[in-house]
Amino acid sequence: MSRSDALVQSPTDLSRSVEEASLRIVYPEARKDGRFEEMIHGYKIKDVYRWLEDPDSVDTQQFVNAQNNISQSFLERSAERENINSKLTKLWNFPKYGCPMRHGNYYYFFKNTGLQNQSVLMQQKTLESPESIFLDTNSISSDGTTAISHIKFSEDGAFMAYGLSESGSDWNKIRIRNTKEGIDLPEILEKVKFSNVSWTKDSKGFFYGRYTDQDGIFDGSETKLAENQKLYYHLLGESPHQDILIAEFPEHPSWRFKTDISDCGKYLILSISHTVRDNMLYYAELGSEEKNAFQLELKPIVDKFEADFDYITNEGSNLYFHTNKDAPNYRVIVIDVNNPAEEHWTTPIPEHKKDVLEWAKCVDGNKLVVCYNCDVKHILQARDLSTGKLIRQFGLDIGSINGISGKKSNSEIFYGFSSFLSPGIIFYYDFAKPSEKPTVLREISLNLEGFSRDNYSVEQVFYKSTDDTDIPMFIVQRKRDIAEPRPCLLYGYGGFNYSLMPSFGILSLMFMDTFDGVLAFPNLRGGGEYGMEWHNGGRMLSKQNVFNDFQAAAEFLTKNNYTTKDRLAIQGASNGGLLVGACINQRPDLFGAAVAQVGVMDMLRFHKFTIGHAWCSDYGNPDEKVHFANLIKFSPLHNVHIPLNPNQEYPSTLILTADHDDRVSPLHSYKFVAALQEAVRYSEYQLNPILLRVYTKAGHGAGKPTKMRISEATDIITFFKKTLNVDCINL
Repeated sequence: MSRSDALVQSPTDLSRSVEEASLRIVYPEARKDGRFEEMIHGYKIKDVYRWLEDPDSVDTQQFVNAQNNISQSFLERSAERENINSKLTKLWNFPKYGCPMRHGNYYYFFKNTGLQNQSVLMQQKTLESPESIFLDTNSISSDGTTAISHIKFSEDGAFMAYGLSESGSDWNKIRIRNTKEGIDLPEILEKVKFSNVSWTKDSKGFFYGRYTDQDGIFDGSETKLAENQKLYYHLLGESPHQDILIAEFPEHPSWRFKTDISDCGKYLILSISHTVRDNMLYYAELGSEEKNAFQLELKPIVDKFEADFDYITNEGSNLYFHTNKDAPNYRVIVIDVNNPAEEHWTTPIPEHKKDVLEWAKCVDGNKLVVCYNCDVKHILQARDLSTGKLIRQFGLDIGSINGISGKKSNSEIFYGFSSFLSPGIIFYYDFAKPSEKPTVLREISLNLEGFSRDNYSVEQVFYKSTDDTDIPMFIVQRKRDIAEPRPCLLYGYGGFNYSLMPSFGILSLMFMDTFDGVLAFPNLRGGGEYGMEWHNGGRMLSKQNVFNDFQAAAEFLTKNNYTTKDRLAIQGASNGGLLVGACINQRPDLFGAAVAQVGVMDMLRFHKFTIGHAWCSDYGNPDEKVHFANLIKFSPLHNVHIPLNPNQEYPSTLILTADHDDRVSPLHSYKFVAALQEAVRYSEYQLNPILLRVYTKAGHGAGKPTKMRISEATDIITFFKKTLNVDCINL
């Protein structure tokens, strides 16, 4: 790979430039409101920045504008910024594809030619025939901020229901498209959030959930809770006002629904949840096609919130579920709805004691495609539906399955694979031809001159955390003859049973190529990499383990000569933003720079906004004394300190959020930055900048247009260039 630039600045020059930049910054003084002082569970809490919780107030808007003026000035005052943006734009510009899906007489797949703001849904008669545009949201909004959030085809493939999200909000508008003519039906379903679509087998309508009681603003900029979701059935061609109410639970305003229609078409399966884990199961027998047939009687299958149950398929009254009930590493069970007591359940695929069964999908009549997580690497298999017997193992490199499509009624499957160094390979396999091997349908190639995966190494190490637990971590870097400390980007998450698998990231590759850098991805407790025990080891009263694991990763990287403190950057988003916020409070001495994106920063009030109450299953409920006492120990907002010596100086910190984020409201970032800047304002030891960047017409991340993604990545890489000790730049 060619390298155009060499030395940029010495470490001495770097520290001086950071200091000068910091001294030029005059942070806006956020007023302190003393009215919000209260005793909670015996703790005296002063919430002086609560006024920033109102996104529509003039004061909040002035605060955001002042912060953006500072951060944009800092980030745009860089000689390399334009070159960074140009390189990122070039790097982003390669064709990207999703897995094809067979529906009715056509195949469908998402495609992005390179720099399109939103991927386009394509239609194809056969895998060899010409492709045509079926749905392109780039024509809906000129700035690309309208995105497809989800799609669901009718059983016969004649119609497709799809959700549209605007400005990154979780709110959706559902439209319905005729697949033969490529035009939309007139009805538009609004006030939809956290809902899937389930078509009845007659293809005449579908079930979905909406919040009909929601009033006022609901565009993603609001902070209030969305409550009282109701389940409806929509008949094609009719006004949404005529939709049939199927179920509501006004005594449980936080309950949310997910629906499935059994493969035989006879049953509606209703999954009810109120947090991000554990769900109850109900079912109803579907009647005839007449409207009055939808006076459904819901009957319980599982009536306790004690485990996860995901519907897979059915054989008559026997329903198959993927579950962690009495199986921390998950298993497949069968429940007869006519006799649903637990003692009658059967287990065709039992729990594996080491590997985690991540998901199962029924294809080709009587087969299950299953995906295991083995030491943070995916294994893909096909097993017999009734016996669980292994039929086929699909060979994979170190990486992850990032897409799968297939149906019980079809022998074909498509699956996508990616890794740290590969943006994607899409495979095709037909169970009707068992003697043939999977074939590569498409391999996605990068537009980076001289790039070769052979020039890089991927190693998995295990390091000790504070309590002597072994934590796995992937380290990716250029192969080199002599090991030497390099700029390092340490990325973490650690929560919500989410597994941080090997996957491709353009920003990560940009960091590695531009700074000859190292990437590090620790699999912190709180995730799902080793099943529920790993998840439980980093949630609720054990949440501090996540921060300890991350800090131990930083210590491992410096101790073993991968990097040095002044070259080490940390990054995390959402729950990972909380991770970054907590760690710069607890161990600021470990890091040179930090980027926290859309983070949860006020751990005492997170449950009062948007969907925050659902996170109590991971964080604990602040309304309960035992959890409040735990949360206040690491809440980023409530543990900000004044640097009293050089070791307490905060690393250069960039906080990123967006004005339409209704998953993690931007108020978290506003309050945290206000507290940080106040704490460091007069500290002689704080030379590193503390910045807040607020993006407009953007949300939590999903559906963000390419142009905005490149702009955000440019901000981050520019920030690292200006604040880390980088000794070379390849632009």
